[in-house]
Amino acid sequence: MLQCTAFTELPEMGARVALMGLEDGPGAAPEVPGLDEFLLCELGEHDEGDEHAAQLWSASARAGRDLWVFWTDADQCRKFRFTELFPCPAVIRRLSVREGDACVLYDRHPAAHSWDVTDPLADLMAERIREEVRRDRDGGGGRRP
Repeated sequence: MLQCTAFTELPEMGARVALMGLEDGPGAAPEVPGLDEFLLCELGEHDEGDEHAAQLWSASARAGRDLWVFWTDADQCRKFRFTELFPCPAVIRRLSVREGDACVLYDRHPAAHSWDVTDPLADLMAERIREEVRRDRDGGGGRRP
């Protein structure tokens, strides 16, 4: 399943207020991390009326919850909400019973788990980086124009 392509400008003041209000969050304003200016929905493709979602803060394991920002475009007005949610408990096991990849979305998210969501642009960028590393390792050294 392809990743949703919706993106939004982060409402920075709302995000900072939400971060500072977390029980196990970054705390005082100087400790709040730098925030991205824009957010991309991390969910797989979904219905147009459904909320988009992006993780804003990953809490400590002790807190066990992450801060997510949700947004919708309804009546030509973008609405945001910030919510602490538990991480999805799903883990996919490959070749080993002891190790697996955890879903990086929130508990009870709609549709596919994160390992089933593909981002073609990120895949293309990763392949280009791998090509550059191979070239450097094999003595090519030169950069592409």
